[in-house]
Amino acid sequence: MIVSVGEILADMMGVTQDGETTYQQKAGGAPFNLSCAIKKLGGEVKFVGAVGNDLVGKFLIDYARQFDLGDYITVRGDANTTLAFVSHDESGERSFCFYRSHTADYMLDEIDEKLLDSASIIHIGSLMLGKETGRTYARNLAQKAKNANKTISFDVNYRSDIFSSESEAIGVFKQMIEFADIVKFSQEEVEIFGEEYINSLKDKLVLITLGKKGSKWLMNGDSGSADSISVNVVDTTGAGDAFYGAVLTKLDTTYPVVFDKTGVKSPKIMNEILRFANAVGALATEKKGAIDALPTIDEVQKRL
Repeated sequence: MIVSVGEILADMMGVTQDGETTYQQKAGGAPFNLSCAIKKLGGEVKFVGAVGNDLVGKFLIDYARQFDLGDYITVRGDANTTLAFVSHDESGERSFCFYRSHTADYMLDEIDEKLLDSASIIHIGSLMLGKETGRTYARNLAQKAKNANKTISFDVNYRSDIFSSESEAIGVFKQMIEFADIVKFSQEEVEIFGEEYINSLKDKLVLITLGKKGSKWLMNGDSGSADSISVNVVDTTGAGDAFYGAVLTKLDTTYPVVFDKTGVKSPKIMNEILRFANAVGALATEKKGAIDALPTIDEVQKRL
């Protein structure tokens, strides 16, 4: 089972018409998106997060229950629910602006020991790292998971506006990457961190998304890649989360022995996992919102 920990928030999707911008509320947050993708693909996952005791928080709790993901979401009376305002360019690529003034995404409860024990993979989101409270929580959780010999997954998911500088962000992320057994970067994040640093992470399964070109993986000198499928892109929000959810689902259920902390046992199967995950991520861009377009396994197989 996968335990995914981190932000659940409202993506406020902006639409501009006749000079006026309106916003539609959608459920979001990278670790929550990833959890929904795993559920849609038939995987086993629990989500741990927090919302405020407000209208947006109620919307998110109700939405999470539709995916049977509401059991470990804390409702905080002393914080607001996090908002992410999203705009798109003509190709569907998005830009974010976060509202995080005393918000719940980095005020998480400690994970229940039974939940930790039942997990094979602990996935940790990155938005909480923008606050010292969240950094401490993430480091403590990663150390607990490491002590329990769990596989630790981390998605960089770099957002420039939650840190004071790029150098601060890189330093914070590198601390978390040290704990990780699996870490995902986008091609843009590879450019930020530098090829030399990425290539130095030899003891980790490094996944790199390449947009329309697919994705690749690296570990212990081995590597592989897979192409994506062609889709009509409407909104790229959550595509990386859908991709990563698909990878973790396959590693946790279909091919649990293809990878361990010593390396990738079958590069061929890893390439097949990426091919499947690329299709999941691509299909997730065909509607607005990070979750509404998530495909089932059958829908993916029809497009492969």
